Formats: sequence, C-alpha cells, structure tokens
Amino acid sequence: MSAKRSTDTGRDSVAVLGLGPMGRALAGAFVAAGHPTTVWNRSAGKADELVARGATLAADPAEAAEAADLIVVCVLDYDAVQDILDGAADRLAGRTVVNLTADTPARARSMAEWAAKRDAAYLDGAIMTPTITIGGDDAVVLYSGPQDVYDAARPALAALGGTATFLGEDPGRAAAYDVALLDLFWTTVYGYMHAIALARTEGVTAEDLLPYSAGIVALVNSVMTPEYVRQIDERRFDPDTDSAIRSQAATLRHIVQAGRDRGLDVGMQEAALRLVAQVIAEGHGDSGFERVIEAIERPAPAAG
Repeated sequence: MSAKRSTDTGRDSVAVLGLGPMGRALAGAFVAAGHPTTVWNRSAGKADELVARGATLAADPAEAAEAADLIVVCVLDYDAVQDILDGAADRLAGRTVVNLTADTPARARSMAEWAAKRDAAYLDGAIMTPTITIGGDDAVVLYSGPQDVYDAARPALAALGGTATFLGEDPGRAAAYDVALLDLFWTTVYGYMHAIALARTEGVTAEDLLPYSAGIVALVNSVMTPEYVRQIDERRFDPDTDSAIRSQAATLRHIVQAGRDRGLDVGMQEAALRLVAQVIAEGHGDSGFERVIEAIERPAPAAG
C-alpha cells in the first residue's frame, strides 16, 4: 500500500464502502483516529452523521476508491461487494482492499483473485465483535492475506481498536474462522430457541427455564478445553464410559419424540440423531460424542 497521507494528520487516507451499522462504526473509528476518511453508501443519508464529524461523502464507489489507498468494504455479502467494486474496478490498481464482509472461504479466495487481476492488494477480514466495540479495547478482528499487505495496512487498521490477529496468507482463512464460529453461535442460539418452544408446549415458560439453562451452557463450556480439542485434532476418539455416544442417542430420541408429539419442527434434532445412529452402526457406540465429527465430515448425500 502506497499511503496517501494527509499533510495535516500524517495518517493514511481511508475509504469505507457500505454504511450499515458496522460500516458506520468502522468509518467512525477511522474519523476518530484522525484518518482522512471518505465514505459511500447507496443511501447517502446514512453518511450525514459521519460527514458532520469530518468524513467526506463520495458520489459513487469509484470516487471513494480514488480518494484513498486503503479501501474498506463492509456490506451484506460478497454479491454486494462484487457489485460495488465492479463500479470502481478501474480505480483499484495500486490500492489495498480490506474486505470485512462476512461470506464463505471459497468466495474470499475468489475475491482475492479478482482483486489481483486489477492490480489491487487484498486482505480478507472477519469482525468477531458487535458494532459497539469498534474503536475500543474490546474489538476483535481477524485478517488473512499476504503478510506484506497486512503489515502495510496495520497502522491504519489499528484505528479499529482491540485485538487484530493475522491468521496467515490464505485469503480464505479469516472467513473459515468466521463461518465456523458463527456456526457455533447460531446453532447454539437455535437450540435455545427450540428448547424454549419445546418447553412452552408443556406449559413451561422461558423465564421458568432460565435458571437451569445457564447450567446447561456451563456444561457446553466444559468441552471447550485445550485437552479436549487436542484430543479431537489428534482424532483420539477413545471409549467414554461416563458419556458414551450410545447413551446420548437415547437422549436425542427422547427430544425428537417429545417435539413430534407436540408438532414441532425437529429437523435439526433428527439430523443429529441420524449421524449418531450412523456412528453406533459402525461399531463406535462406546466412543464419546466427539466421534460424530467423522460422520459430519463425510460428503452429504446428493439431493433428490
């Protein structure tokens, strides 16, 4: 990145494309840190508060890209990223694109290839904390892409605050962390919502359930230990006399049946039970629940 520095502040100039809640937080952090900041959004009104604080509003993505060497994009998905950057494609040469949009690892790698063909440097990133953290000590952002590109952009990216972690040169690595951790979050939240729905069918309110729900979450935390994940990474699926997967199958069957009895959607629970039954059928019923990872990793059956 060949920095365009403001003669007044000595700080790199930045353009932020996309002013949803997170985009506004990012742009606000750059402004607060003294970076000359250009912003663009399809709905120009979202820039009003930022402009009042000193940002410059661009008429289109090309104008925004031309105004800065560091171009930060944060929108809904990579379809939106592609659409926006297509409008600035002839202005990207020699600049660095930092894509903080959530999507898949494969699309991150494809986007890096697209940027390289336009002589633009590219970093992919994943924001792991909410908007309120941006610019403060609690922000957590992951990055992946060429080391030299990250090193050059790091002083400007420091404006986002908190902890920045470089994960390596594979541009899809940050997205891999992102989708895996979001998988953990949303399947956990879905499980909680499903538990509440199941309880409500039996006249148990969410408030009634709450004191005991916290204890269940603590049990989930108990399997997130260095020793346990090391065992998983080493594929040591040892017999578990205390919590064999054969016993867990019975619990899952009870959950599925209770949901069916009340007419609930139990698709996710049925999928888990199917995988557990597969593990048992292959002779691993005495293993711990982590053995189900192997069943999950196999190619899914073709649809239809």
